[in-house]
Amino acid sequence: MPKRFFTRHLSRNRTLTALALVLATAPWAPQAAADEAEKTAPGLVEGGIATAPLEAISVTATLNPIRAFEYPGMVSVIGREEITQRQASTPDDILQYVPGVEFTGGPRRTGEVPSIRGFSGPDVVVLFDGARQNFGSAHDGRFFIDPGLLREVEVLRGPASSLYGSGGTGGVIAFRTVRAEDLLAPDETVGVEVAAGYQTVNDEPAGTLTAFGRPSDGMDLIASVTRRTSGEIELGDGNTLDNVDDDILSAFAKATVELRDFHSLELSYIRFANDAREPNNGQDPEGDNIVDKEIRSDTGRVLYSYENPDDALFDTDLLVYFSKQEADEQRLDDNGTGPAGELLRRDVDTVGLRLDNRSRWDISDSVSAVFTYGGEAYRDKQDGGDSTGERDGVPDAESDFLAGFAQAEINIAEPFGVVPGDLLLIPGVRVDSFTTESDLATNDIEETQLSPRFGVSYLPNDWLLLFANYAQAFRAPTFNETFLTGVHFQIPIGPGITNFFVPNPDLRPQTTETYEFGAGLSFKDIVEPGDRLEVKGSYFIIEGEDFIDLQVVQPSPFVDCNPFIPGNCNGTSTSTNVADASLDGAEIEAFYDNARFRVGVGFSTIDGENEATGEPLGVLTPDEVTLSAAVKVPEVDVVAGWRALIASEFDNTNDPDEFRDAYDVHNFYVTWAPSQPALKGLRIDLGIDNAFDEAYSRVFTGATEAGRNFKAQARYTLTW
Repeated sequence: MPKRFFTRHLSRNRTLTALALVLATAPWAPQAAADEAEKTAPGLVEGGIATAPLEAISVTATLNPIRAFEYPGMVSVIGREEITQRQASTPDDILQYVPGVEFTGGPRRTGEVPSIRGFSGPDVVVLFDGARQNFGSAHDGRFFIDPGLLREVEVLRGPASSLYGSGGTGGVIAFRTVRAEDLLAPDETVGVEVAAGYQTVNDEPAGTLTAFGRPSDGMDLIASVTRRTSGEIELGDGNTLDNVDDDILSAFAKATVELRDFHSLELSYIRFANDAREPNNGQDPEGDNIVDKEIRSDTGRVLYSYENPDDALFDTDLLVYFSKQEADEQRLDDNGTGPAGELLRRDVDTVGLRLDNRSRWDISDSVSAVFTYGGEAYRDKQDGGDSTGERDGVPDAESDFLAGFAQAEINIAEPFGVVPGDLLLIPGVRVDSFTTESDLATNDIEETQLSPRFGVSYLPNDWLLLFANYAQAFRAPTFNETFLTGVHFQIPIGPGITNFFVPNPDLRPQTTETYEFGAGLSFKDIVEPGDRLEVKGSYFIIEGEDFIDLQVVQPSPFVDCNPFIPGNCNGTSTSTNVADASLDGAEIEAFYDNARFRVGVGFSTIDGENEATGEPLGVLTPDEVTLSAAVKVPEVDVVAGWRALIASEFDNTNDPDEFRDAYDVHNFYVTWAPSQPALKGLRIDLGIDNAFDEAYSRVFTGATEAGRNFKAQARYTLTW
C-alpha cells in the first residue's frame, strides 16, 4: 500500500484521534455487548436483577464459539434482556447504539436500511438463524422481523467474505430466535408468557403470546405470535409524518429434537406480515404516491447437528433453508407513474444449504487448532410485475452461488517457548462462483472470487489484547443493479420530465482489502468480586476497487435544459463501477459493570472517498458517541438507566441537502421484576425515548426522526 495513503489517513482528524485515546482508557461501555447475555443465566439474578456479568460469546465471527473480546476484530452481542429493556419495536431500536452501525431511510419501519462501516444494502449479510435474507429494494427496507422473537443479535463489523461470501464487505447482522431453554429453569418443563405494550410516538399497541416447553429429555418446543398496529409518527420538530399505517402480525415456531445421542434436528419457521398504507417510496417524508403495501416475509429452515465432545474430527451442522419476501403495492391514486388500482409486485425467493464441520487437534502441549471447513450453495430469484407485465426497476432475474471455505483457529501458548502469553492465529479462505441471468440480457454473467483473510490476536497476559486483521471481501452485482430498466422517477414540470433506468450488464464485482489494528483491556474483580471492566477499540483502512454506485444524471430544469421541450430534460440512472475508493475509521467499545451499577461509552468515526475525484463515497455518518449508565437496586427489584446518542455535525458530502446538524438524543428507562412469590413472573418496563424531543435527521434520510416517545410494557411468565 502506498505510503501517501497511510500519511493522509493517519494525519486526519487529530482531535478525534485524541478523543479516541481518552475513551480507550475510560471505564465506560455501550450496552450492546458483553453485559447482556448473562441476565437470564441461572445463579446471576437476585430479586429479578442481574448482579454479575458473563462473557460475550460470538458464534458468527468464526462459526465457532469464541470470546468476543479475544476475536481479532469488532463484534457485539445484544441479548434478550437488552432487547426487552429497550421495548424494541424495530431492528433499529436494537442496533442504534452499536458503534459503526447506522440505520438510514427515515422513521417508517419499511424504509429502514442498516449500514456498517459505510456499507449498506447488499454489502451487509443478514441472517435469520443462519438463513440468508437477500431481499433488495432501494426504498422498501432490507429485512423484516419482529424483535419480540429474538434471543440475541450479533453484529460482526468488517469484512466477512472468507466465511459468508458475497455481501461480506460491510459485515454480518445475525438474528437468533429464542428457545424454550432460554425461558425455563433447569427443573421446569413448560411455560407460557404474555406481554402487552404501548408507545405514544406512533400510537402503537403491541401484544405477544408465547408458549414453550421441554416435554421430554432432548426436546425443546416454542411458538410465539405478536400483533402490532401503528399510525402517524410525531416528529421531533413538532410536525407529524403522515401515511404511516402499519398492521403487523408476526409468528414463530421452533422445535428441537435429539434424535439419538449427539444427533439433533431443529425445525423453525418465521412469518412477518405487514399491511401498510404509505408512499410507494417508504423513505419519502412527503410522498403523495400512496399505496396499500403488503409485505410478507417467510423463512423456514431445517438444521441437522452432530456434536459429540469425545469426537475430535466431526462437529457438523447441515442447514437447509428458504426465505421468501414479497412487497406488493396497490396504487391508491394517480400521482405515480401508473393508474390508481394498479398492482405492483416484487417477490424475492432464496433457497440454500450450508454444510460446515469443525475438527479439533491438539498438536502439542502448547499448540491446539480448530479447523472449520465446508460449503454453501444458494439461489436468489426475483419476479416483478405491474399492469404492463414487467415492473420498472424490478427485473425478472436469478443468481446462483456455489462456494467452499476453510478456516483454522490456531492457539499457541507461550509462542516459541520464550514469548509470554497466548497467540491466536486465524487464517481462512473462501472461493465463490456465481452466475446471474435474466431474459433482459443476451449472455449470463459468470464470475469466480477468492476471499482470503488472516487475523491474529496476542494476549501477553490476562488483561491485555493486541490484534490485527487483513481480509479481502467482495460483493457480486445484484440483478437490480445489473438489469434495471424502465422509469426511475418523474418530475411534473411542463409535459413531464422522466429519469430512466439504464441496465449495465458489464458491472464487475465490488472488491475490498481491509487492514485493521486494535487493542483491548479486560479486568475482573477490580473493586469488588465479580465486577468487570473491558475496553476494546480498532482502527481500519479499507481499499476498494470497482465500487458499485448508482449514478443519477438529471439535467436541472431551466438551467441545463428547457422542460417545455418534450424529452429535453430527461435523465438516466445507471449502476457503474468506481475504479478506486478508500474508507477508514475507528471504533471503541468499553464498559464497567458490577452488582450495583454499569456505565459505558462507545465511539465511531468513518470517512470515505473516490480516489480519482476526491468526492465522498459510501454511507458516511457523523462522528458518534454513545453513553449509558444504569443503577441496579435488587432490594426493590429495580434497574433504572439512561442512554445517550451524540452525533457531530455532518458535512462530509458535496450535496448541501445532505448536511446534518449535530444532535444528542437521550433515553431513560426503568425495569421492575418483583421477586415476591405472589408476583413471580411479572415484569414491568417503562421508558422515554428522545426525552427532550430533539429535532434531528440522520444521513441519507429526508424526514426528521421520531420525537418524544413514552413506552410501557407488562410481561407475565408462568412456568412449572
